[in-house]
Amino acid sequence: MVTVPHSRTPVEVEPVVVVGGTVASGLLDLTNDPAALDSEGWWVVIAPFDAEPTFARFARRRPTSGIPRSGTVWRGPDRESWVSSIDHEGFGRRVDRIRSLIGEGAVYQVNLTRRMSAPLPPEASMLALGAALARANPAPYSATIELPGIRIASASPELFLSRSGSSVRSSPIKGTAAPGVPFTAKDEAENVMIVDLVRNDLGRVCDPGSITVPGLLTTESHPGLTHLVSTVEGSLRPDLGWAELLEATFPAGSITGAPKIAAMHTIAELEPVPRGMYCGAVGWVDADRCVGELNVAIRTFWVEDDCLCFGTGGAITWDSTAADEWAETELKAAHLISIASNDPGVAQQ
Repeated sequence: MVTVPHSRTPVEVEPVVVVGGTVASGLLDLTNDPAALDSEGWWVVIAPFDAEPTFARFARRRPTSGIPRSGTVWRGPDRESWVSSIDHEGFGRRVDRIRSLIGEGAVYQVNLTRRMSAPLPPEASMLALGAALARANPAPYSATIELPGIRIASASPELFLSRSGSSVRSSPIKGTAAPGVPFTAKDEAENVMIVDLVRNDLGRVCDPGSITVPGLLTTESHPGLTHLVSTVEGSLRPDLGWAELLEATFPAGSITGAPKIAAMHTIAELEPVPRGMYCGAVGWVDADRCVGELNVAIRTFWVEDDCLCFGTGGAITWDSTAADEWAETELKAAHLISIASNDPGVAQQ
């Protein structure tokens, strides 16, 4: 039995994915077993933050320009119809709670998020949304998924994991600013803490002494945002595969906090609804060639209970203020929500 995120959408869709410069069709298999990624064939990975993953094997694939082909134009929910799982005041209380836990020494950093949702028009196509995102918000780790019960359009800028043979890599993003605004000492501290966490996660499954940090606190520009990005690499032990790699590293440290287990307990305490696809991972694996690439599912829309959902959040540290952290969640969401809501000021055609 395959467990998938629930959706009651009336749209009949042919299974198709656009990810990693490839469009794939001809669905062959669905499984929840990560060992499939070390078997044979070309697989799509859909791993929600807090639910069982799905792995889908496809028979046919071809290169794509990165813009999904859709027979319809995206028509999304009205801008005023979006609601947040946590309001402004409630978000501030949660920031204060995390700072209290940091003061007690229980955690060092916690990623606090909120879910935004709006009614999904019944004729909406995720391929059309994926095309709109690709035009107005191109992203290096984008993905569009149309599977039975799983409908996703991701414009993720963040690499969770890549693998080529035994070589594995992760590039956590921590630190976000508007273009032209300098990063703060808080941004740099956030990033360094998560680099240490990722080094530890990869160290559980990589050869001793193989972990390196070839890039620390580099700057990347994306539509409407600038990020601090670091890169951690290692050599996977020869007796281990994708299942062990995912068990050691998922979910990504950049969207949990540090220490990871304590941060996740805090997330469960403070966030009123499950994250769903937000902060999970989407990507592809070629089991025959032992290569693959998974994103961190941020800047990601998904369908659940006839609603279009989107998550936004940020890392809370001792130096955080409620006002600044709320503003960061608004900054991260603004451009993408405008695209999804057909804002006439955002180019989509």
